[in-house]
Formats: sequence, C-alpha cells, structure tokens
Amino acid sequence: MSDNSLLQLRGVSRRYVVGGQQVHALRDIDLNIRSGEMIALVGASGSGKSTLMNILGCLDRPSAGVYRVDGRDTSKLDPDETAALRCAYFGFVFQRYHLLSQLTARDNVEIPAVYAGTSAAERYARATELLTRLGLGERLDHLPNELSGGQQQRVSIARALMNGGAVILADEPTGALDSATGEEMMKLLLELNAQGHTLIIATHDHRVASHAKRIIEMADGIIVSDRAFGHEAEQASSKPSIATIRSSPLTRYGEAARMAFLALRAHRLRTALTALGVIIGVFAVIMTVALGESAQYALKQSLRALSTKSFEIEPGREIGDPRAERVQTLTIQDVDALRGQYYVRSASPTQMTSSLLRYGSASGLATIWGVGESYFDAKSLAIVRGVAFSAEDERRQAQVAVIDENVERRFFGSENPLGKTIFIGNLPCVIIGVVGHLKGRLEQKSDNSLNVWAPFSVVSTRLTGRRNLKNIFLRLHADQSMATAESAMTQLLLERHRTKDFVIWNLDEARKTTENVVLLMSLVFAAIGAISLVVGGVGVMNIMLVSAAERAREIGIRIAVGARRSDIRDQFLTEAVAACLLGAAGGVTLSVAIGFIIAWLSPEQFEFVLSIRAIVVAVACAALTGVVAGYAPARSAAQLNPVEALARD
Repeated sequence: MSDNSLLQLRGVSRRYVVGGQQVHALRDIDLNIRSGEMIALVGASGSGKSTLMNILGCLDRPSAGVYRVDGRDTSKLDPDETAALRCAYFGFVFQRYHLLSQLTARDNVEIPAVYAGTSAAERYARATELLTRLGLGERLDHLPNELSGGQQQRVSIARALMNGGAVILADEPTGALDSATGEEMMKLLLELNAQGHTLIIATHDHRVASHAKRIIEMADGIIVSDRAFGHEAEQASSKPSIATIRSSPLTRYGEAARMAFLALRAHRLRTALTALGVIIGVFAVIMTVALGESAQYALKQSLRALSTKSFEIEPGREIGDPRAERVQTLTIQDVDALRGQYYVRSASPTQMTSSLLRYGSASGLATIWGVGESYFDAKSLAIVRGVAFSAEDERRQAQVAVIDENVERRFFGSENPLGKTIFIGNLPCVIIGVVGHLKGRLEQKSDNSLNVWAPFSVVSTRLTGRRNLKNIFLRLHADQSMATAESAMTQLLLERHRTKDFVIWNLDEARKTTENVVLLMSLVFAAIGAISLVVGGVGVMNIMLVSAAERAREIGIRIAVGARRSDIRDQFLTEAVAACLLGAAGGVTLSVAIGFIIAWLSPEQFEFVLSIRAIVVAVACAALTGVVAGYAPARSAAQLNPVEALARD
C-alpha cells in the first residue's frame, strides 16, 4: 500500500486495566487506509474491532504506537486539536443511532456544524438538503421517538455527512434494523463510498462485509487477515468540505444557551428541582434584606426626633438602676442651671402623664407631655399649624396646648382646632398649635395614640402635682464638643446634688449604637439569606452532577461529532446558570407577591419596602451560584471519556 495513506497506524497497541490486571485490546497493529476505500472490520465480539474503530475516529488514544490522520500524528495533538480533527474528518454512524432525544431530526444533523462554527443559516440549509436527499424531507421537525429505526439511522448518516464526512465510521450500522431496511441502508452506504467517502464498517455480519472491497479480520486484538477484492483505483482525495472555523465567543455561548434551554425543557422535573433551591435562596435573600432595610428605615424615622448634639438626663445612679422611678432629684432649677451654660443651646424639663381628653361629646385617653418652650426645637418637632407656647406662657402658667394630628383628626375632623378649648381631665386648655405626623416617633407608642403638649408649669401644678422631672432634654450649640459638654454637665450636677443620682444619655451615641445594631442585624439577615442561597447552590451542584452522569451518552455523542471539552463545559455551565436564573425569577416573583401581602398587613409605622438593590444583588448572586455550583459538574462532564460515555445506556 502507498505511504500517502489517509489513515496510518504503526505498532498501535491499546491496553486497559481491568480488576488490577492489564487487558490487551489491540497488539502492534500496522494498517494503512487510503482515501475512498470501503473496508469491513470483521471478527467475533472481543476481537478488538470496536477498539480499533474508536482509535481510528480519535475517540480513544493508543497506549503505544503512532496513529496519523492525513500525515498528522494524533499523539501530538491537544484535546482541542483532536476535537477539531474529529469534527473535520470523521462522521460516525452508530448501531443504536445515538440521536439526542430532545432535538428534532434537523437539529440532530446540525450539531457537528455547530461545533465547526458554521453559520446558523448555512447549517440549516445543509441539514435540510441532506435529510431531503435521504428521503426525510417530510420528517425534518420530528423528534427521534417519532421516527422508525431506519429513519433514525438515516438521520445518523446525515449527521455524519454534515461536515463533509471524509471518513465515515459505521459500527454495526444494520444491527438494529430488519433485513429489508438493513439492505436499504447498505445501498445508501455504498452510494456514499461511490461518491468518494472513505467507509469503514465494523460488523460481525458476513453479508454486510461482503459489500466491502477490503475485509480486515481481527482476533484477540491482532489483524489475522487483510484481503482486498478486485482492482482498487486511487480515489480522489476526500478532504473535509466544510472548514472547522471556530465561532466567536458570543456565537458559541448563544448556541450553548440554546442547547441549554432545550435540555432544561426536555427535563422539566429536574429543572424544577434545580430551580427550587435557588427560588428559596433568592426569596430568603430578598426578604431578609428587605426586612433589615425596613427596620433601619423605621428606626431612622424614630430617631429623627433626636437632634444632633443632644443629651437626655434621667434620674438614677446608673443605667438600669431599678430605683430610678423612686429617685426624684431632677428639678426645674437643674434645667435653669443648665440653660445658663455656654455650651447649651436649649434645655427643657419633661414630665409625662395620662389623662382623659374631652371636646364636646368626643373623648379619649391621651399622653400629656409637660415641657419647656424650647422642647419643640430641641426635639425637631414641626408645628404645621399655629405656634408653640412661649417662655412667657410657661412663666404665667397659661392654659394652652399643642396637639398632634391624631387628636385633631379624632376630635375635630375637618374643623380648624386652633382657638378651640379642649379639656385635659378637668383642666380647660386653648389649642394654639398642631404638631406634624409622628409616624415612627419615640413619643408615640402606636400609630393611633393621642399626644398633647402643655407648659411644664401647668402640667406640674395643675395635673400631676409633682415638681420633680421625668427627664431633662437638652441640645448643644453646633460647635461644642459632646465629650467636653458631657463632662461639664456631670460636674455641674454633682456639685448641685452632692451625689451621683443621675444618668446622662448621649443621644447621638445611642442613635449611632442603635443604627449599628440594626445594621448588624441586617447583615445577619442577609447572611442567613446568603446561606439559603448557598444551600440552593449545593442542590444545583448535586443535581447537575447527577445530570452529567445520567447524560453521559449525550456527552459522548457530542464529543464524537466534534465538541471540544470547552463546548461541553460551556453547555453544562450555561444550563446551571440558566436554571439558577430561572430560580431567581421565581424567587423575585415570590418575594414581590409576599412583599405586597406583608406591606398590606404591616402597621403604618412599619413601612415594608422591597429593595431594588436587594433584588439585583440576589439575581446576581443566583447567577454567580450557577457558575460556582455548575463549574464542578461541567468540568466533570467535559472530562468524560467518550468511549465509556457512549457505552452507557
């Protein structure tokens, strides 16, 4: 035989380790195959013909020896170069057809061209032309289970020819067909050989082998005979008719996404189980972040009442003193002394009691606050109608009052309350002002509570009969140091009281501490959601690993028709990301639905708002989860041995 053979083997051996012992499937095979030949490999099961076919088709590598394809030493090719060689030169026709169940006949035929980088329009037209030529023009969009055995084998042949099929490797091509269909299939293969395709058939059927012009008989991994029949004219060299130009990353990932969508649609239950864990994780992330941010917002609304540079002084020896309620040493004189300090902008005494409000036939229990004239400024309470009482009102014990909007709404409706007289217990007071809505304020115990402010001198003498204070609230000038002022106040009160019977609260520090606590809680909530998402990711990984094992045959088919490892990895990775994004969409939908319910049921002072940032972050995390969780299964799928993969059911 000439030394310009298309396929050439020199000293090729293939050994396997089975049960700790070496098994020789091939032993020192020397073989030349010229372009255009039709060869039958015959022999009993276990003779080595299938192993030889796998090596010829670059699905397997020799343990020893050299195998060249068109002069290229396959042992020196990396996996991607081997895949390109397989894609360009070889077409496989399998006994069991090996069609992908989720793809139509035309889609199955197009697969080799996808991995060759052929444009969508070109491969569509070529697949249609091949199937029509093989008598399947009316079955282009049918799934494999809608085709007969002979029709499926024709689809397999069309797929083998998609990239040119310079060498067609047919492993028992008629083994699963009846006699009549088998004869028809052989005629088709003979026609392909007559057109210049190199045809290598592995068979144990001597009737099939009789059609070949060269019969190679094998036994125990060696060639026992190699017989040619008739004169062999040198065929025109059958080079690949379609160049294997690798597509751009965008096109490649687009095809991977399409394949992933088809695979996810074909395995709906597995897709749903994969997405379920992500749905729960995304829901947990969005809801926990939303709860944390809503709590932060509610707290900020409550803390808005606390001006910057502010302090609150309460009775008691220390924070949490159980005797604090019985300590009655804070007095109005302490307030006057503090007002005279250079660092104090405003200071107000505070008393609090409850009393029945009456106006006409309406009545209700309200919280009565006895405060100084600077209280509203110090607490940043906005007077939306009328005015606050003055120092003169406090000095002369004027029976005036400022009400909140709840009192206005409940007692006066649309009527203007200013100038009206309301009874606090039996004490008549003229309403001179209305404080804006107190949603979330510390003064308010519930959204419907009633609040009234009156001069401290009036409340202490006419309502409570007490001169001692519940607390003192004061605010510093903006340029004063909090630490210096706190030290000075402590020294002043110690001198006045001769003992430490008061507690000074730095409200700025308290506010910052509370905000930090809420922030920490938000982070904890987010971490819990993230853990849920991680658990969902582990579920995705497990299901994808199972999927890779279950779909080993599909992976083997894709590798056989020219897929690179990166193509397999990209597809499985894309499937994982797509499943996670599907889960993310479900999680977002569920979060929005539950969020509306929570917002509807929540009290007005707690405003539940779904964070767009949380949704974006959750979806991004879901995609990242798909990448991380899908990488190991995708890599595992890409590393599968195609021979072993094709042998699995």
